[in-house]
Amino acid sequence: MLLRNKISFALIIISLICLYPGLTNPILTLEIGAELPLIGKMTFYERTQNIVETIETLFQEKNEIVAILILFFSIIVPLLKAVILLIVLFFKQIKNRLKLYRFVYAIGKWSMADVFVVGVFLAYLATKSNEGIHAELESGFYYFTAYCLISLASIQVMSLKEQAPNLG
Repeated sequence: MLLRNKISFALIIISLICLYPGLTNPILTLEIGAELPLIGKMTFYERTQNIVETIETLFQEKNEIVAILILFFSIIVPLLKAVILLIVLFFKQIKNRLKLYRFVYAIGKWSMADVFVVGVFLAYLATKSNEGIHAELESGFYYFTAYCLISLASIQVMSLKEQAPNLG
């Protein structure tokens, strides 16, 4: 196996290690409150959730389409991408190996979808002039972002060229 592919394999494993806490650790804390005279600070709404809990909540609240989209782009696509990359790395005799690689390369950008959505959501909250809204990124956001970046790096590093056998 080429050195590039060994590095790619290590990056795939590291990305999967980052994916799990990215899905299960809290991703965002949202707090809505107000500073009231005589009473002080009152919190009206506070919620911290991870991606898996968000999907479950969306299903419970009958928002199936949004739940399915988040499930697909946050869990199914990343796992499918990793499995396909591992197949491409280790099963060199597969006829459509290059097509599988190109497919993963094409869907790679979709792994960033949730990071982009959360980033846009936070930018929206940051631009509001209401001091009663506070959003804070949690560890899950950073793990999920790390997963996305490391996963993309694994695709970039991978080489499908076979090393010529050493005849000397």
